[in-house]
Amino acid sequence: MTTWNTKDNKLEKEFIFKDFVAAFAFLTKIAIVAEKQNHHPEIYNVYNKVKISLQTHDAGNTITEKDFTLAKTIDSIV
Repeated sequence: MTTWNTKDNKLEKEFIFKDFVAAFAFLTKIAIVAEKQNHHPEIYNVYNKVKISLQTHDAGNTITEKDFTLAKTIDSIV
């Protein structure tokens, strides 16, 4: 599994799934946990690829503990 990369003050990671349905199921799970954590990622999805970027907007668009917590939760979903 790849690690999260830091780019432009964001944590970023790309996930690849077998098809669109699997990618969308993953996105649905992320939506539920992001809402519970009140921390919403930037998500880009094309077919079986999902790219996620995390940064804390109310902390001046920087990476904070909120981002690391959500990243760890996302990794546990895969």
